Amino acid sequence: MKSTDVIEIAEPRMTLGDQFFLPQVLVGLGTTMKHMLRVWTGTDRVIQYPEERREDIPVVEGGMHRRSYRGVHRLNRDEEGRVKCVACFMCATACPAHCIHIEADESPWEDREKYPAKFDIDELRCIYCGMCEEACPVDAIELTSLYDIVGLTRQEMVFDKSKLLRVYDETQEVEPI
Repeated sequence: MKSTDVIEIAEPRMTLGDQFFLPQVLVGLGTTMKHMLRVWTGTDRVIQYPEERREDIPVVEGGMHRRSYRGVHRLNRDEEGRVKCVACFMCATACPAHCIHIEADESPWEDREKYPAKFDIDELRCIYCGMCEEACPVDAIELTSLYDIVGLTRQEMVFDKSKLLRVYDETQEVEPI
């Protein structure tokens, strides 16, 4: 190794104020006071969540059907009311959190080979990145703008196929495919 290959970097010297962290504490207190004043003067709107709901979540962006907020998943239905999924496992493969579990079975319908006999999404494990939605070749899985899901146990937050289809039934008028 040559001496020209080694770069020595000197550690920056801290001033006396930086050593006591006093300027950083004052900057943090200033930020807190700024936010408190905005709330007191009414320029920032604070909602009381259980009584008031956020209605300002954008649903359509740029004329395309693409939401900027990603909430609970849903499984879409086709024109005949069947689950649209063809059990290709693309969503489960693309999921970085590995929260989608599919078991495929032979389709009882003539127009496809497989369908999901079991389709589960662990909503607590999900990071709501939208990769499953992007990977699906038939637009079967979609993220809705629902944000207030509640479960008292972990098992209640594992959405199976029937629960995902129920979310579709509840949101199809508000958020069409």
